[in-house]
Amino acid sequence: MTPDIRPLIAGNWKMNGTRAELDQIKAIADGVKTPLSQQVDTLLCPPITLLYVATALCDDSPLLVGAQDCHHKVCGAHTGDISAEMIADCFGTHVIVGHSERRGDHAETDHLVRAKAEAAHAADLVAIVCVGETLDERDAYQTLDVLKRQIFNSVPADANAQNTVIAYEPVWAIGTGLTPTRGDIEVAHAFMRAELVELMGREGAGVRILYGGSVKPANASEILGIDNVDGVLVGGASLKAEDFLAIYAACEPHVVKAA
Repeated sequence: MTPDIRPLIAGNWKMNGTRAELDQIKAIADGVKTPLSQQVDTLLCPPITLLYVATALCDDSPLLVGAQDCHHKVCGAHTGDISAEMIADCFGTHVIVGHSERRGDHAETDHLVRAKAEAAHAADLVAIVCVGETLDERDAYQTLDVLKRQIFNSVPADANAQNTVIAYEPVWAIGTGLTPTRGDIEVAHAFMRAELVELMGREGAGVRILYGGSVKPANASEILGIDNVDGVLVGGASLKAEDFLAIYAACEPHVVKAA
């Protein structure tokens, strides 16, 4: 972890979850009511159909609730889309933009991701900007080139440590059970930190950089102990309260050490 940066443990439910799973959200909301919440932020991004109910369930909890995507316009003839203002109206606090599944499945470009992040900021939401290389790019030794391009083209000019989080998700590791080596993650996160400082000046030193890609209770502590890893973006393991809370608890020895 990075000293003086408050970690964030975030869960992305993707296209999973109905009202039947509200008990898991409630269990997570209750489970993060521990002294550790004074040092670590937690966030859950359920499908938009559960957003409003989830914020109500978390009303007396430190668990934050956000969304998985937003449109870059405030309103208009965009059937099926959700604006950042709509997310804020449901008491959401964060929105994920540029996830690799959006970039890949919906051909989202860096410039569109940037526009979505700008829309999030305009609605007073925190934008979680996702970056990461594909397997082909990794095999071609292009990882750092991809990260540089995505950061410089996807992060808005008004980004700062309060309104923006970067999430590194190597595409080839998402949902596969595969993870980069500790050294791979350390190199990527150190590189991104340097790029953020170049882009934003001193402010870039305080931006949270999350790691995402097959994060689970078994590997969370090791990942969280890597320099410049300021939290994790969890996929499948965030669907079960037991797993998400175990990842949250894995922060404790690292924040104690940092203190």
